[in-house]
Amino acid sequence: MRLNEDTVGGKWTEIKGEIQKVWGKLTDSDLDQAKGDMKAISGLIRQKYGNAKDEHKDQLTGIFDRYTAKVVDTLENVKEKLKSKDQPS
Repeated sequence: MRLNEDTVGGKWTEIKGEIQKVWGKLTDSDLDQAKGDMKAISGLIRQKYGNAKDEHKDQLTGIFDRYTAKVVDTLENVKEKLKSKDQPS
């Protein structure tokens, strides 16, 4: 899964923070180079922690899924507000 920068907007900073809480050896630079690509981040985790069996994938997927859901909800709310503004009173 790759997060679309346009869709996520300011959430990437929050996502990086949550990832760094769990995997503190990952730097901002590491995560910025991965550019939101979950496979690349997964590779960094394996590299820094020697996690050959991908035991971290469920946890990493959960982080991405939570923020993706938040972004989708926000977009739906914006669409509804725009739609209601377009309707005559």
